[in-house]
Amino acid sequence: MGMSTGGGDGARPNINVTPLIDVLLVLLVIFMVITPLKPSRFEAKVPAEPKNEPNVQVQANPLTLVVAINKDTKGVTLNNEPYGDVTDTQKLIDKLREVFKQRADAGVLNENTNQVERTLFVKAPKSVRYGDVVLVIDAVKQAGASPIGLQIDDLAN
Repeated sequence: MGMSTGGGDGARPNINVTPLIDVLLVLLVIFMVITPLKPSRFEAKVPAEPKNEPNVQVQANPLTLVVAINKDTKGVTLNNEPYGDVTDTQKLIDKLREVFKQRADAGVLNENTNQVERTLFVKAPKSVRYGDVVLVIDAVKQAGASPIGLQIDDLAN
């Protein structure tokens, strides 16, 4: 019998997948460890339903700071006092820093925490450009306000 070369029942190549599965399992474990257990999220606080008591008069908090944007002039006011416009917010920043410093010196703290009261609301009509509102929010953040609430001035427009 002679040796034959060529086709026939020769050895077939087989791929060993055991090392490949080991590598995949190691990668799976690495990705499971890297991913955070609890993803960060945006926390929104929804106000509670008001109680309908007819004889109760609600007093506004004297520490409330409201920055309003005028839709016609793009002017910015802090508690109805003008402080520039949306393109030049430096006067507003300076005033807010002064207010927060006075509160820190006087020991005016937030009800729920031991931090200085720095809550601020930005009030703007729907017709004001989004970019203008963002400029004002950036300015009040730069001054140190936190948390910042947003209000819609006129629901009809």
